[in-house]
Amino acid sequence: MDLKDFRRHAHELVDWMADYLEHIEDYPVKSQVRPKDILKQLPEAAPESGEVFEQIFADFQQIILPGITHWQHPAFHAYFPANSSPPSVLAEMLTATIGAQCMIWQTSPAAAELEERMMEWLREMIGLPPSFTGVIQDTASTATLCAILTAREQFSSFSCNREGLRTGPRYRVYCSEQTHSSIDKAVRIAGLGDENLRKIAVDENFAMLPEALEAAIAADIRAGMQPLCVIATLGTTGSTAIDPLEAIGQICRRHGLWYHVDAALTGSALLLPEMRHLIRGAEMIDSFVFNPHKWLFTNFDCSAYFVQDPGALIRTFEILPEYLKTPEDQRVNNYRDWGIPLGRRFRALKLWFVIRSYGVEGLQARLRAHLALAREFAGKVEQSPDFELLAPVPFNTICFRYKPPQIDDEETLNRLNSALLENLNRSGKVFLTHTRLNDRYTIRMVLGQTRVERRHMEAAWELIVREARGLDRKFIERG
Repeated sequence: MDLKDFRRHAHELVDWMADYLEHIEDYPVKSQVRPKDILKQLPEAAPESGEVFEQIFADFQQIILPGITHWQHPAFHAYFPANSSPPSVLAEMLTATIGAQCMIWQTSPAAAELEERMMEWLREMIGLPPSFTGVIQDTASTATLCAILTAREQFSSFSCNREGLRTGPRYRVYCSEQTHSSIDKAVRIAGLGDENLRKIAVDENFAMLPEALEAAIAADIRAGMQPLCVIATLGTTGSTAIDPLEAIGQICRRHGLWYHVDAALTGSALLLPEMRHLIRGAEMIDSFVFNPHKWLFTNFDCSAYFVQDPGALIRTFEILPEYLKTPEDQRVNNYRDWGIPLGRRFRALKLWFVIRSYGVEGLQARLRAHLALAREFAGKVEQSPDFELLAPVPFNTICFRYKPPQIDDEETLNRLNSALLENLNRSGKVFLTHTRLNDRYTIRMVLGQTRVERRHMEAAWELIVREARGLDRKFIERG
């Protein structure tokens, strides 16, 4: 493809992209294909000769698009928002065109310095103390792994990097029963082992119990273990529960433990001054992560990771072969040393575009609108005689279930709600997911998509009620 053809096809694609976003509600939210439907349409071997772009794009529309679940659809209420926005998409187009490999300052000075400034902007926007320094990671999973590895190295005087984990204390990591599975994975990758991850009991609101954490730490010390790190969550994945950050921070201070806070989904809400009380005691936090690619209208991937001691982070990951040394090393941030991968994308550009396009006030307005929709939906659940809330609603996620008055058997209710969710998602009109809270099958409704409006929330509620009450009576009676 020469540049003349590139220009022509690029214009065609931009038109298609704009049409897609304009008419996205015409698509079923969740892909309706069955396993292997896409695979069967793809040739088993690559073409020997190049194909024309028109055919490639036609196949994209006919084969690939039916297998896409439309995360940018305003009726997408599943998992978590992975919302985008027009300025973010435009920035991604520039990033792809430039094709920069932003591993060190020298490979693209603008990328490094824009990232430095964007992290300062975000720090101020969410109310973290100025003692924090930030870096963009790909995901919160990676950021949490970085936190655990930094804690491991700091506690071992960086001997684990040199000698491995064959000797030394048995480190323990603590989190709540509701913490994201990425914590389990990070503990494995860090070489600490599943048996050394202590999951702490939660209260009736699914938040970590500080007294249970204190007791677990004391018991491990008596048993000769070395408490290493506590991971608290601001907005758990299942129910958006809020761990008591200040109380946990005080425990970490008393015992000298690394304190990491995972706010992947809900950290964006800290842009709102009225939500800042949630990070009271932030000065006690060692590392903090939230994802602009979830609820701040920025394309995946873009995870904002903040630390109080960037020196410890850099020392954990720094390896300096001769071919990466540059004259500027002592005067700039070489972000390859601030995380796991050497290669880095130019992620700061899309943040810059989004923040400047919306402004802080515009971002705050969208977040407040989502929170208001969530409160309204929760009110509908509470007012309904045959639905119930299963968790508090501090943010934009509502956990609920269908509970007809005539059914009080928990297992029957679980099967009933599983069938309800399956029917809803099969309709193509909405997409929701589930979790289990206190072993109760729980439907999760998330209101955070960029273009979601009140009419989408109301349409979802009407569909949920209609599907629930239209379930086969024999199924309900049979249980």
